Amino acid sequence: METKRLNLVDTAWLNVETENAPMQVGGLLTFRMPDDAPKDLPRRIVEHYHSFTKAYSPWNHRLRAGRLRNVAPEWELLDEIDVEYHFRHSALPYPGGERELGELASRLHSHPLDFRHPPWEAHLIEGLEGNRFAIYIKLHHSLIDGIAGMRQLARALTDDASDMDRPPFWAVQPKKRRKRGPSEVRPGLYRAVAELMGGAAEQVGSLPGFARIVRSMLKSARSSTGTAGLPFSSASSVLNSRIQSQRRYATQLYSLSEFKALAANAHVTINDIVLAICGGALRRYLREIGELPKRPLTAGIPVSVRPADDQEAGNAITFIVANLGTDIESTTERLHTIADSTLRAKRELARLSAASITQYTVALMAPYILSLVTGMGGRTRPVFNVTVSNVPGPPGPLYLMGAEMEAFYPTSLVTHGQALNITVHGYGDTLGFGFIGCRETLPSMQRLAVYAGETLDELRAAYGDSANAKPEKTRATRRKQPARRSSG
Repeated sequence: METKRLNLVDTAWLNVETENAPMQVGGLLTFRMPDDAPKDLPRRIVEHYHSFTKAYSPWNHRLRAGRLRNVAPEWELLDEIDVEYHFRHSALPYPGGERELGELASRLHSHPLDFRHPPWEAHLIEGLEGNRFAIYIKLHHSLIDGIAGMRQLARALTDDASDMDRPPFWAVQPKKRRKRGPSEVRPGLYRAVAELMGGAAEQVGSLPGFARIVRSMLKSARSSTGTAGLPFSSASSVLNSRIQSQRRYATQLYSLSEFKALAANAHVTINDIVLAICGGALRRYLREIGELPKRPLTAGIPVSVRPADDQEAGNAITFIVANLGTDIESTTERLHTIADSTLRAKRELARLSAASITQYTVALMAPYILSLVTGMGGRTRPVFNVTVSNVPGPPGPLYLMGAEMEAFYPTSLVTHGQALNITVHGYGDTLGFGFIGCRETLPSMQRLAVYAGETLDELRAAYGDSANAKPEKTRATRRKQPARRSSG
């Protein structure tokens, strides 16, 4: 049987997994059936999908058993998979609402994956109100990073509503990509961990070399124009404690065109608007439970360094760190504090070569990785307080056997020391916010979704068309989709 060795980053995702902190990511996709669709369309989709037993990379990767499983793990590449195990049919008592769907997703995301099979599973969930159904999917982070995984999921859908024969995502053969030459390197977290563990000694081959990088970051961070974040400089908070196994999941759905209009009127980026909403929601939530630190919280923002034509499994990301301005009462002042912070961080990252990105990632992420590997996560000062990801998605409508996808809500992982994760996924003119957190560490965490909506209302009041835009722009930018929330 063909095998494939895991790289060091993907091995790390395996080794840091615990019963209370499974390293799995995924998404919740909702679909609306056309009025003339057969009532049993969800069952027909399941039957169609179950006819595809052959799987392609990475969906056919199963962890090879043996004594070296945790030291030098390998994937076994299966010719066929047990499709009835991996793709399951579930239902909510009709009519299921957003809250019931969120509760089910919370439970499904709380359970670890079984490594006796390829580490992923999906559930088609019928019974939603409004002639809708959903698909929830989760996969282990060692299998693939979120951006590449979402690309593969999108390829299993179609822009043709009449296409009834599209194979499922695991049966779509990966596109062939251009081979990189020996002089080309992949920057980011893979090479960072390789260097940290001695795999690329020419970059950071000694403790003095590593120390020089850290000193450079310290010097830059202390200057007024320096980097926006530094390992262990964040405020300690309840977000950065130990976690238990059960999760809560909440979502919000917003209009991308409205976010574009707000960003243009405020002279910031769309991602700054996203971070301002997260910062405002966190400030209100933590103040309400009596856990708001005096110092501002920081966000670790994943940045993909994967080439556009790269369909490989594994991970290819680095991070920047941004100030969330949670110590600031004013929503508008908080937004511009965030914008200044992200601008400095992105400018600094843009100046780095591939090798320098690797060195930067070593200095930034090594403490976080080591805290998880050594079991110290949640017992030391955090590298940053919360991960906030913004993943671009398909620009146009997609369909599954005639049913149009309404929204994509991401689900991510939480770890010891990172009890909350906020991920945003684009699709068409929507941005789906997914809030995932530890149920015991963060009581009533689903309120974050409510406070996110309230913060957006404040941004609308300050930067909406009625406040700032020229009259002729109103019709183009005020088209928005009502926010929809689910929680568990």
